[in-house]
Amino acid sequence: MAAVIRQAWAGGVPARKMDGLVKAMGCEGISKSQASGPCQALDARVREFLDRPLDGTRARLWLDATYLKVRRGGRVVSVAATAAAGVNLEGRREILGLGVGLPEAGEFWVEFLRPPTAGGLSGVQLVISDSHEGLKAAVAQVLGAAWQRCRVHFTRNLQARVPRDCEGLVPALLRQVFAQPDIESAKTHWRQAADQLRPRLPKAAALMDGAEGDVLARMAFPAAHRAKIHSANPPGAQQGGEARGRRGGHLPPLGQRQAAGGGGADGRNDEWILAQRYMTLETMAEASGTQTPVPKALGH
Repeated sequence: MAAVIRQAWAGGVPARKMDGLVKAMGCEGISKSQASGPCQALDARVREFLDRPLDGTRARLWLDATYLKVRRGGRVVSVAATAAAGVNLEGRREILGLGVGLPEAGEFWVEFLRPPTAGGLSGVQLVISDSHEGLKAAVAQVLGAAWQRCRVHFTRNLQARVPRDCEGLVPALLRQVFAQPDIESAKTHWRQAADQLRPRLPKAAALMDGAEGDVLARMAFPAAHRAKIHSANPPGAQQGGEARGRRGGHLPPLGQRQAAGGGGADGRNDEWILAQRYMTLETMAEASGTQTPVPKALGH
C-alpha cells in the first residue's frame, strides 16, 4: 500500500485525498497523517539523490524545461519543471539536477545551477537548452560555458514566422546548413538561407540573423558529438511525473511537483549507468583534453 501511496503522490494526488483513493481500491481508509509517511519518504529519497556528490567533469550538459500549472499561495501559476543531464568522462549519461521555479525569474536558473556546481560538477564546456535569456545568462555566470540553442525548438520558432505556403522551405534550407562539415561552411550556408528568406519573410530572416552563433555553437566541438548536442531533448531527462501533470488535470503545489519530477530519477539514472555509453571514451577524452580514462567497474 505504501508503494501505491508514493506513486499517487508522485502523480500529483494530495495527501488529503489518499483516503478516497485507498477506499476506491477496496481497502480500509487511511488518515492524512498515515498517508504522509510514505510521501515524506519519497521526498527524502529524492533529496538524497539530488544532493549526492558529483565528482568530476561533465563536458556536456543538457537542460530541458517543461512548463506546467501548479498551485502556489492559493493561485494557479506557470512554472518550469527543469531537468539537467550530463555525460561524464566515461561517456555515460547522468541526471544531475531537478528543479521547479517561476520561469520569468532569472534568478531561478542561477539557483538551479548552483547546487550541482557546489556538489562537484565541473568542466562543463557546452550547455544545450531551449532559448531563455535568464538561463543563458546563468550558464555564463555559474558555469562559464558555451551555449547551444536547441535546434529542434529553434526550427519550430522559425516555422512560426513562415506562412503555410512556405512551410517546406525552412526545413530544406536548414538541412543544407546542418549538413555542412565545418563551422565556416555552416555559417556561409546559414547566411545564404537568411538572405533567401529576407525579401518575402523579413521576420524569419531577422530571427536567423540573431540566432546564428547560438544554433551553430555545436560546430566548434568534435564531429563525433554533434549529432547528440544539437537538441535539448535526446538524453530523455524529463521525468514521467511531469507528463502526468500535463494530462491528469491535477494542480499539485510547488513542493509536490519537485517530488513528482524526481520520483523515478534515481532509477532512471541507474539505467543510464548500466546502458551502452552515450559517447565514447576516446571522444570524451578529446573533448576534455585529457587522456582516455580507465573505465570504472559498473556500480562504482
